[in-house]
Amino acid sequence: MGPGDAVDGRVFHVKLPGHDAMARRADELVVPTRVMLPRRVALGPARQVAKRLLMALLVLAATVLIVWLDRSGYNDNADGEVDLLDAIYYATVTLSTTGYGDITPYSDGARLINVVLVTPLRVMFLIILVGTTLEVLTERTREDFRLKRWRANLRDHTVVVGFGTKGRSAILTLCATGLSKDQIVIVDPATKVIEAANAEGFTGVLGDATRSDVLLRAELQKARQVIIATQRDDTAVLVALTARQLNRGAKIVAAVREEENAPLLRQSGADAVITSASAAGRLLGLSVLSPSAGTVMEDLIQQGSGLDLVERPVIKAEVGKNVRETEDLVVSVLRGHRLLGYDDPAASPLQLTDRVITIVRASPSSAAVPKHPMPPHQRP
Repeated sequence: MGPGDAVDGRVFHVKLPGHDAMARRADELVVPTRVMLPRRVALGPARQVAKRLLMALLVLAATVLIVWLDRSGYNDNADGEVDLLDAIYYATVTLSTTGYGDITPYSDGARLINVVLVTPLRVMFLIILVGTTLEVLTERTREDFRLKRWRANLRDHTVVVGFGTKGRSAILTLCATGLSKDQIVIVDPATKVIEAANAEGFTGVLGDATRSDVLLRAELQKARQVIIATQRDDTAVLVALTARQLNRGAKIVAAVREEENAPLLRQSGADAVITSASAAGRLLGLSVLSPSAGTVMEDLIQQGSGLDLVERPVIKAEVGKNVRETEDLVVSVLRGHRLLGYDDPAASPLQLTDRVITIVRASPSSAAVPKHPMPPHQRP
């Protein structure tokens, strides 16, 4: 589908930005599609080498101690006795599997100790020495296991397409309302962007989100909500079409640069469309007319500080009351598919099936847990 194509019998023309360097660079990239899980914090190379060297020395010291304590059960072909130096020498050639045979255990007790203790220490010593090689060989298996476990446990998550300024801001708002990072999957075509997302603890899918196989890797078919924050409006339309085809029940919210493209996005399956340029312009105009009002509006859309705008279900104690009698400051009432203002006579009395949009004072606890917790079946 391209600019000017028909959707449901209607022809829409997508207005494209004249110059978008970031979008052009993303389009020029041809990258393989893959899921990139957040990497666990690992020690630096020097510390890893030092740690393995220390473990090897501890194994060597333990072997020397075992041989020294049971030295009476060993025979030295040179003088028949085993001293501390002989014990160190025997431990060294034994752990390295050299085994010259000049010092040998001859008593039953010494041979039993060799089988039970020295042999496992020899194996451990070898594992430590080749640990780097084994780690490389097992890294792929470990990543495959992590990926399978991630896919099995992931459901009702949020897919964010685009990790630019809009995508990051949306994620910050979600995290401020209590959504954990492991319930967010980021899709972007740029490798460096996905690596940056991994560094912040998010799972990323590298690839073009307009392709269904890429969104399937993000498990979009099991997602609860999708945020489309791409650099280009035509890309957002294609992503919305693909996402809606894969998941009929997910809530899809998209951002567009040009207001003329908003109807096409809604026609493509988006539940809500935010015009970023127009929204920023309105906030600028409001700030010019009333700087304080602009500050309040900016505070409302920034979750976790000052005043927060929260949507929640009506609790039993509020049923039958006027909107002005609630503990929170009610702005609107959502009744079915109707959005009623606080001053609408039909908004009162409140009903149990209503949802209210309220303004509440943010606190350290409310940043993580809503003031009125929502049952899972009532969450938006």
